[in-house]
Amino acid sequence: MHINKTEHLKFERLRFFLPTPELLLASMAKPVSIEVWNPSGKYRVVSTKPMPGTRWIDLLVQQDCRVEICTQKKTILSVEDIIALIGDKCDGVIGQLTEDWGETLFSALSRAGGRAFSNMAVGYNNVDVNAANKYGVAVGNTPGVLTETTAELAASLSLSAARRIVEADEFMRAGLYDGWLPHLFVGNLLRGQTVGVIGAGRIGSAYARMMVEGFKMNLIYYDLYQATRLEKFVTAYGQFLKASGEQPVTWKRAASMDEVLREADVISLHPILDKTTYHLVNKERLSMMKKEAILINCSRGPVIDEVALVAHLKENPMFRVGLDVFEDEPYMKPGLAEMKNAIVVPHIASASKWTREGMATLAALNVLGKIKGYPVWHDPNKVEPFLNENSLPPAASPSIVNAKALGLPVSKL
Repeated sequence: MHINKTEHLKFERLRFFLPTPELLLASMAKPVSIEVWNPSGKYRVVSTKPMPGTRWIDLLVQQDCRVEICTQKKTILSVEDIIALIGDKCDGVIGQLTEDWGETLFSALSRAGGRAFSNMAVGYNNVDVNAANKYGVAVGNTPGVLTETTAELAASLSLSAARRIVEADEFMRAGLYDGWLPHLFVGNLLRGQTVGVIGAGRIGSAYARMMVEGFKMNLIYYDLYQATRLEKFVTAYGQFLKASGEQPVTWKRAASMDEVLREADVISLHPILDKTTYHLVNKERLSMMKKEAILINCSRGPVIDEVALVAHLKENPMFRVGLDVFEDEPYMKPGLAEMKNAIVVPHIASASKWTREGMATLAALNVLGKIKGYPVWHDPNKVEPFLNENSLPPAASPSIVNAKALGLPVSKL
């Protein structure tokens, strides 16, 4: 049974007057508001948040899943809230990176018969994978769909910081503009400058291409592995510019992160977060950078020592930063919000409609795949077959990070 929007609203109203025993039990544990799709479904899948689009719901319903979506007016659910959602029987959960998925939740999910959890995110720092392994729960994530979207936001922050767009916007809205002035919001020209990338993986390379091709910037990058495709792209584009009578762009693979920080005019951070990259940008490294440099972070908040960053911004008013992530998210370190030379946005790097709907679809299919006993997709970064709305998705889980630890089979498709 599929409940359309009108029927669903009727169902939601009725359930408060005619509660089922299942709903009564849930309300006795702790009241958590939900909406239900396909209430007679064989498998019970819980989503801790409403997610963009409806395809993810349709795909689960088509496979006989009862889908329960938490509609609690609360930005971050507590462990107790999620335990109440899991209840006594739950086959799988789609969760968010703001939730603490550790021993307590995985044991609760296991007791309820669940064997699948998926973050609606590429990162899973909020997940204790060892605890998931202990209880035999597959942990999904959603790579392969965020690359261009995240790179675009990093490029947007770079341009906004360089041209002081946010400062100028606030100035204009405050009614302070009374005429053109030669020194009013003078920023940085990107053309011919050097863009630095730390971490030249999929997102870092996509960002580098945008900045090189879009603004004719030279590239310096640092990565443990050589970014051969990126180097070939910059070389070919440089040759095209030269043939057109323009100054060619160049690339350089740095021997160290410090070399990038010293030489680049704009630096974008794209490393993974581990003990080697925690506070990668600290007081010492900030002091290496040019006084008018621009620092962008759309990766993980703790790669920057935020206290040191605030002090550096105060001491260097022409140094600018664009941040999508924060060390103690959702909080900012004291003083950061007041800095005019900082652009801060609320973790929206993946917030394009196509990407967020794709993330929801991938997360749902991770859970569905484990419930149905499907193998794991062979390449989590090549997810186009799962996102094609004109055909059924492959019978596989798109990305299970602990597949090897659980001994799950891999798709040969």
